[in-house]
Amino acid sequence: MNLILNSGIIDEIGMYDYWVDHAKTGANLQNMMLDDKASEYSDIEAAEILSMLPDFKDADVLEIGAGIGRFTSKIAPICKSITAVEFIEKFSAKNQETNGHFSNATFVNADVNDFDLPENSVDFIFTNWLMMYLKDDQIHTFIKKCIKWIRPGGHFFFRESCNHQSGSKPRTFNPTVYRSPKQYNDLVTETWVKKNDLYEGFEVVKLSTVQTYIDIKNNPNQKCWLLKHYRRTDLSENHGEATFQQFLDKQQYSMNGILRYERVFGKDYVSSGGLETTTAFCKLIDMKPGQKVLDIGCGVGGSAFHLNQVYGCDVRGIDLSNNMIEIAQQKLVNYGYKNVVFEVADATLVDYPENSFDLVYSRDTILHISDKKALFTNFYKWLKPGGKVFITDYCAGPKDSWNDEFTAYVASRGYHLHTPDEYNDILASVGFNMDPNPDATSLWLDVLDAEKSKITGSEKENILKDFTQQDLKALLDGWSVKIERVNAGYQKWGKFFGRK
Repeated sequence: MNLILNSGIIDEIGMYDYWVDHAKTGANLQNMMLDDKASEYSDIEAAEILSMLPDFKDADVLEIGAGIGRFTSKIAPICKSITAVEFIEKFSAKNQETNGHFSNATFVNADVNDFDLPENSVDFIFTNWLMMYLKDDQIHTFIKKCIKWIRPGGHFFFRESCNHQSGSKPRTFNPTVYRSPKQYNDLVTETWVKKNDLYEGFEVVKLSTVQTYIDIKNNPNQKCWLLKHYRRTDLSENHGEATFQQFLDKQQYSMNGILRYERVFGKDYVSSGGLETTTAFCKLIDMKPGQKVLDIGCGVGGSAFHLNQVYGCDVRGIDLSNNMIEIAQQKLVNYGYKNVVFEVADATLVDYPENSFDLVYSRDTILHISDKKALFTNFYKWLKPGGKVFITDYCAGPKDSWNDEFTAYVASRGYHLHTPDEYNDILASVGFNMDPNPDATSLWLDVLDAEKSKITGSEKENILKDFTQQDLKALLDGWSVKIERVNAGYQKWGKFFGRK
C-alpha cells in the first residue's frame, strides 16, 4: 500500500525550515546526508549499518526519518511490512517514487511528534539520524510512543551524530542537538512505562561506532544503538536504577571509580594484576597474528591493546559499562591502533555468527551474570573449531560457609559466584575441554598484596594529586577487606582455560 499523509508540522526550533532549505536543490543523497561527498561512502556506510541490525525477516518494521529511502530499499525486500515516515514532503515523495513498487511499503509524510500507531503494531523500529533533531522532552515522548508501538521482545535501532557536526555542507543556521552518547543512553534507557502491572522499556543490546566514518573522516562520533524491549514486574531489581547498565555506570563503575581503579591496576587496566597478569596469561594462550578475539568485559582496553600490539590480533572489546567504553575509545583514538574495536554491549543479549572468533577472552566480569551456562553456550557457538576460551573471574568458597559480611557484599555488587571447580564444570558442560586446577586464589592473593602496597606506598602521592583522601581510603579499605575475605576462604579467584 502506498500512501502519503500530510500532518501538521510541529516546528518550535525551526527544524522544518532548516530541512526545507537543504532540500530546495533536490531530494538527493548529498542534501539528505548533509555531505557533499556522501555518494563516495554511502553504500559502504549503509552496508555497515545494516550489518548491525537484528533479523527483521517477516517483521513489521517502522522506519522513522526515512529520508529519500536509502534504507527503505534495503529493508522492504526482506521484511513483512514497512511503514516509512518522513516529515519533509520532498524527501518522502522521492522515497515513494523510488520504492513505491514494494507492495508491503507504506509511505507517510508526518512529523514524528504528531505521528502515532496502535499499541503493539510493529516488531522493529529503525531510525537513522532522528533524535538529534528533537529536544529532550520530545525524545521522552517519542520513546514512550515506541514502547507502546513495539511488540514484546521487539528491537529498536537508532543512529545519531554525537558531540559535533559530521556532514560537510555549510549551514548558516543549525538547530541540531549534538548530544554525547551517554546523554542518548540515559534519555532512552531511563524511560519506562507502566502498563497494567508491568513496566515496559528498552535495554541496550549494543552501542557501536560507525567504522566507515572513522576510516574516511577520522570521526568516531557516529554512534548506533540496538535496544531490546523488556517487560518487568519491578524496577527496583537493579539496586534502584532503571537498568543494570545504569547501576554499573552510576555506582561501581562511575568515572571516578574507574580512574581510581586504573591507578592501582596500572595504565589501561581495571582487572587484577593489570599488565603483569595479562602478559603471563596471553603467553599461555599463545595467539597468532590475524586471529580474531572477542574481549568480554574489556574495561578501558588494556587486554585488547596487548593482544593487538603484541600478538597482532584483531580484537573486538565489549563492555556493558558506557563509562568504560568511553574511556577505552578515547585511548584508542589517542594511540591510533588499528584492528581494535570497542562497543557497549550486553554479553547476554548480543549475538555473533557461528565460528567468528579464535579466542573469547574475559577478565573479572562474568561474575555479574547469573545464567553462565547460557553465556558459555554462546561462547562455544561463536568460537571457530579449535578456538580457545580464557577467563579469570571472582569465585567463592561453598555458599553455606559465607559469613554475613561476604553475603551482603556479593548482594550489593550484584555478583553471582561459584566455586572455581563449579565454574570450570559449567564451561565443560557446554562442550569445552577445560584445563584442570582452575583455582588461582594463591596467585591472586600475591597480586592483591602487591596492589595494596602500591596504594600505601609507590602510588599514594600520585593518587592524592588527582583524587581525594576519601578516594584513597576507599581504595585501601576495598583491598584490605578483599584480602581478609581471601584469607578467610570466602572469596576466591578462578583461572579457566579451555578449547573447543
